[in-house]
Amino acid sequence: MTPIEWLLEPLQYAFMARALVVTLVAAVTCAILSCWLVQIGWSLMGDAVSHAVLPGVALSYILGLPFAVGAFVFGAGAVALIGGVRATTKIKSDAAIGVVFTALFAMGLVLISITPSQTDLSHILFGNVLGVSDAEIAQVVVIGAVASAVLLLKRRDLTLFAFDRSHANAIGINTRWLSVLLLGLLALTVVVALQAVGIILVVAMLITPGATAYLLTKRFDRMIALAVLVTAVASLGGAYASFYLDVSTGGAVVLAQSAAFTLAYLFGLRGGVVTARVRVARARRLEAAS
Repeated sequence: MTPIEWLLEPLQYAFMARALVVTLVAAVTCAILSCWLVQIGWSLMGDAVSHAVLPGVALSYILGLPFAVGAFVFGAGAVALIGGVRATTKIKSDAAIGVVFTALFAMGLVLISITPSQTDLSHILFGNVLGVSDAEIAQVVVIGAVASAVLLLKRRDLTLFAFDRSHANAIGINTRWLSVLLLGLLALTVVVALQAVGIILVVAMLITPGATAYLLTKRFDRMIALAVLVTAVASLGGAYASFYLDVSTGGAVVLAQSAAFTLAYLFGLRGGVVTARVRVARARRLEAAS
């Protein structure tokens, strides 16, 4: 089989073409948002929102509503609950996040357990990218495009918010509004990624791209570009691998992204383990020669 035939064969199947579109949209949207989540230190918040949407998805299936509606409502509600607990108690952020997202996740499991004939647990938890309909693709593309466009349009304010919140406040930027905006976009992005990899693996899509790009460059604008490029290539590679190896598409996509992170961890220009050792060894040789 030639490389061209290898690339084109999956596209002969409508379900695989749909899966590639959804995977690419989810990968790009998550990669853009991931850079800010990693820089601000909101990785745990991404984990919380991705798990907290389960009862919303379950209720949507039970009531026959689009899953995005319930997922967004409960994602935004989780953020509000976490903020309320933090504001009204002395509990630290990580504890508040843990209490809220585990409670909501457990609620979702209970809802699913009492309606087993109406809700497919494996599809919710692990994604069903090979079974998406045209309407679901349109939904994912629209939400992904909106979230990505807002992030890119507000990238300067969001970047200043991530690096120097005090300076942002000093020059008149409403950082509280930016925080709410970013959390709202996080909820939307979770909705996009759910269809591709499911609730359990969403957190990997939200964190791994930004962490990978962080190891490759010091410039934030370049970090966003690298996150999108590396994640798109890895995600499509994972989708193709799932087709030829007959394995879980969501799992293969996340494994491919993890492989990209491993390469960046070992050979990245910014803190790569192997790269750093090579630099140290070269510096020692130069010092010895002089």
